[in-house]
Amino acid sequence: MQVAITDFSFPNLEVEQGILAAAGFQVVSGQCKTPETLIPFVRDADAVITQFAPIKADVIAAMQKAKVIVRYGIGVDNVDLEAARQRGIPVCNVPDYCIDEVADHTLAFILGSTRQVVANTNHVRAGNWGLPFGLDQLKTLRDQTVGIVGFGRIGREVVARLAPFKCRRLVFDPVVPADAIRAAGCEPADLATIIAESDILTLHCPSTAQTRRLVNKSSIAQMKRGSILINLARGDLVETDALVEALQSGQLGAAAIDVCDPEPIPAGHPLRQLPNVIVASHIASASVKAVRTLRETAAGLAAKALRGEKLPNVVNGVS
Repeated sequence: MQVAITDFSFPNLEVEQGILAAAGFQVVSGQCKTPETLIPFVRDADAVITQFAPIKADVIAAMQKAKVIVRYGIGVDNVDLEAARQRGIPVCNVPDYCIDEVADHTLAFILGSTRQVVANTNHVRAGNWGLPFGLDQLKTLRDQTVGIVGFGRIGREVVARLAPFKCRRLVFDPVVPADAIRAAGCEPADLATIIAESDILTLHCPSTAQTRRLVNKSSIAQMKRGSILINLARGDLVETDALVEALQSGQLGAAAIDVCDPEPIPAGHPLRQLPNVIVASHIASASVKAVRTLRETAAGLAAKALRGEKLPNVVNGVS
């Protein structure tokens, strides 16, 4: 039986080959990113592993044998879950491989933004000394209200890391009981309250029809002037043009983003140039341990499906 890996950003596929070949399965791989290349590539695959390739309805319709689609990662917004469900193909993710990495990176972004780490570094590297900005740009985290949107694995770890800084923490997650949020030392709040009262807004929710463009021109206008936006979740949670406009006008004091819409951020785009932006290239999840866990888990899920075993981490309701 054949496992098709549509695309990958790793140097090689030795980890996957080691697991799948030992189990008697053949691995075929490519860097397929368009329907024209994906459709013939997945047609005869017994299992499909994908990273960033758009596995949409037309690609899924071409799958004649697939017993599973596995996403390298937590988010599955590049896979049409409903189309796979209608075909009876389970879609699995890897939900717990990078929790500490992303939570750590979130804290790095929050502290980097409130303490102006990058701006001061650039100022010194340019041959200057002292503050390159007004003193009011240096903020004490204890005095800030941090709004956390999403209280899943990563959101909870971010909350735990913020606790020693003694800041006020507001949490919005419509599927988490208020008592669970209070038990973590936080205040449950609705989205409007978090947007209006947060000095720092950090996003840790999936990309869904309900959350896409959650941060837009209208919601940004309701935020405190000079507040900070942190996004390590999904780029399409934020309306990019509105973000740029708010950063240029001062409605937002700063942003720190590991994800964006589009990705990669185009050369010459304002988000690459604005001095009040910390930008990373979608690397918050990365560490040697996390990447190996991701790859081993994805290969293991494909092997389980081909052996007819019960699958964990199914996100589209196909048992």
